[in-house]
Parts: sequence; structure tokens; C-alpha cells
Amino acid sequence: MKLLAERALLPNGWAERVLIETDASGCIVSVTPQAQREPGMESVRGFTVPGMPNVHSHAFQRAMAGSTELRLHTSDSFWTWRDTMYRFAAKIDPAQMQAIATHLYVEMLKAGFTSVAEFHYLHHDRGGKPYGDRAEMSHRLIASARAAGIAITHLPVLYAYGGFGSQPPTDGQRRFVNSADNFIALLESLDAQYRNSPHVRLGAAFHSLRAVDASMMRNVEDALARLDPTAPLHIHAAEQLNEVEECARWTGQRPVEWLLDNVGIDEHWCIVHATHLDDREVLRLAQSGAVAGLCPTTEANLGDGVFPAPAFLSASDRFGIGTDSHVVVSVFEELRMLEYGQRLMRHERAILASDDEPSPGRRIHVAASVGGARALGIHAGRIMPGCRADLVALDSDHRVFWNTELTKILDAWIFSGDSTCVRDVMVGGRWHIRDGRHALDADIGAACRSALTTLLLSL
Repeated sequence: MKLLAERALLPNGWAERVLIETDASGCIVSVTPQAQREPGMESVRGFTVPGMPNVHSHAFQRAMAGSTELRLHTSDSFWTWRDTMYRFAAKIDPAQMQAIATHLYVEMLKAGFTSVAEFHYLHHDRGGKPYGDRAEMSHRLIASARAAGIAITHLPVLYAYGGFGSQPPTDGQRRFVNSADNFIALLESLDAQYRNSPHVRLGAAFHSLRAVDASMMRNVEDALARLDPTAPLHIHAAEQLNEVEECARWTGQRPVEWLLDNVGIDEHWCIVHATHLDDREVLRLAQSGAVAGLCPTTEANLGDGVFPAPAFLSASDRFGIGTDSHVVVSVFEELRMLEYGQRLMRHERAILASDDEPSPGRRIHVAASVGGARALGIHAGRIMPGCRADLVALDSDHRVFWNTELTKILDAWIFSGDSTCVRDVMVGGRWHIRDGRHALDADIGAACRSALTTLLLSL
């Protein structure tokens, strides 16, 4: 395929009349700026940017979005929200999961996400027993991604305990729980089925230090390395102050500090949230090569706190963005919240710009696309040879782009844009969104609405 992009954001900046050639697998093989139009080229209007990886998703939680905002307790918090989420999760069946996820993944594509890391822990049936096929729920999520056309990094989650010190799981957690051996068997089963599947990447995740112990982590890491030594590993860490305090009481260390001292944290890891870090943890995490998986709209919605982005970015640009609980599904809103959170904390503007890059929008978009691809274990996030052709065309006819200088295009989208700025989206050399529409638009709404009608009665 030969695409001639009117304007495209390349690793060294914006360029015009960019010829992007792809092979049969959907990989970019050449990129040529200032190309001349030739027969057989497909024109791509507007501003073409790399597709954004979504580093953190709990697909089923999209069905709760907007339904958990009433204050039903004297003090509402992450922990009271979690109780509601447990009640909701207890009701979902495989067909409902697939309907919700398919609709969500189409929403992600329309927002400019081209790949997703699905942090999946809803493994068992409503009674907490494994399905006949232990990977039933995983199959449903992967089928949803395939139907939508989004690339997926599937991350089954090991969840064994209810709290620090190997506390027994609660009834609300019974659908999540596996032993290390059973979890490894799940990974092996998924690897056998999906190892060579296009646009399906497999990894693993640990829910949190509350939910696993050190020996389990080592066993799973060893097993995953035998299957794929480059597979991504993710974990929630330091999302809530309560978690940090409990971890310090139990282990004598803060969560990220403990991970850095006791686990081989390296470039294959994504530390999700990492909201509450001290100065030493910030520097050590940046130096480890791990990606910080930031979910600014969810972190704001749950009252988690604000990630120390300026200090981290001064030492590393390895971060990605995720929509997590999906209170919104938007590339620009995650990046906007990331920058605005810092502005509110510091009483200044353009906090995440740098001396080398005065545009905060461009700096964080580029870093998040590259860092997100690293977190998902994929070759994507740039428009360059060797990367998958995951592309997003922004609509140059949208009012926010009228007469806007190229250097300010990403600022215009992130800080003044809306959901209609994204016009066309390609994953792996194939268009899935054209003029803001998806081929499944007429089919997926009814199934998702039916699932929500039943499930929301449990809240």
C-alpha cells in the first residue's frame, strides 16, 4: 500500500506530502517526505499522527461510567468505589463482557487509540469457579478486539490475596483469584492459541503488591520468560496513599521502592499509576527503563492524586496513557488532564513543555505514543520504517485547526479540540475508522445496551 499523507508527524517533526509505504503485514517499509503524486497512491488528508497505544484498560468498567458519582457514604473514596465495582463485576457473564468490550474498543479507535493493553482479572464464573475453558473471558476480549480492529496486548492478571500479608480474598474478589500454578497454566494455554496471531500480543500482570507475594511473582516471571522473554509485565503500584502506607507497614518499604529492590524492573515493565512517589523513587523508576502507565482522568475521578510528571520527565520520557476505568475514552482528554493537573498544582502554564520542545502538546503526545508502544511490547508509536502502520488522520477542516501553524497542531487538538477532530484511523495498514465512522456502528449498540440494562441494576 502507498499512502500520500498531506502532512505527517515524523520522528524529526512535521513534513508535507509524505509517502508512507506498507507491506502485506501492515508494517511501514519506507517513509518519504516531499514525494510526488503517482498513480496508485491513496491520499490521506489532514494531519497524520502516530496512533496512540492505550496502556491500561479494564474493559468491563466502561459499563459503569457515569453511574458511580452519587455520594452514598459520609466519605466517598477509591475504596467505596471499589466496593461498588466488585458488586458490578460479580454479575458479568462472557457474552456481556464481549458486548461491552467490542463497543468500547470501537470507541477507542474513534478517539485515536490504535492498540490497547487489557489488564484482565475477571477470570472465573459468577461463583468464582473456572469456566470449562479457563481462558473463556480472555477469548471474549480478544474476539472483541479482533471484531473492532484494534490491536490488543492481552495481560491476564494474577490476583491471589485480599491484602498485604497474604490476607484471604473477599467474596467480591472471588472471580479474580488464581493460584500461581493455575495462572501459569492460563498463560501457557493463551500462548499456544495466540502466539502467532496478527495484532495480538501476550504478556502478564500482577494486580498489585496487595494481591501477590514475591515467590509468586518470581514463578510467573520465570514461566513468562520461557514463553516469551520480551513479553510485557504490568502492575498497579502506589495509586492510593492508603496502599503506600500499608505497604510500608508490612514490608518496611514503599511499593515502588520495594519493586525496584526486589524485582528485576526493566524496560519490559509498566508501573501503572505510580502516583505517590518520593524523590528517590521518581529518579530510580526513571533510570530503570520501565514505563510509567498514567491514567489521568481515572486518577482524577477516583481522587488518587497527581503523578510527579515534571520530575519524572526531566529524567525519562518513558510514559504512556491509559483510560483505565473509562470514565472517558479520549486521547486528548488524558493528555489534557496530565498537563492541567500539573498546572493546578504549580500555578503555572505549559509545565510539560521543555527547552527543546516548547509545545507541551507535542512533547507529551510524542512521548506517550512511543512509551505506550514500549509498554505494550509492540513496534508502533512512530511513523517510520519497522513500525506497524497505526495512523490517525486529524481533520484539517475542524475549526481548531483553521490557520493553525504546524508546530501548534497538537496543542490545538489536545487543549482546544473535541471528539470530532479524529477523522480516519488505521491499524496495521487497514482503515477501521473513515470519516468518524466504523463498520460495526449499526450492530454493536443493541448488544451493549442490553448488557448495561441488566448490569446497572446491580449498582
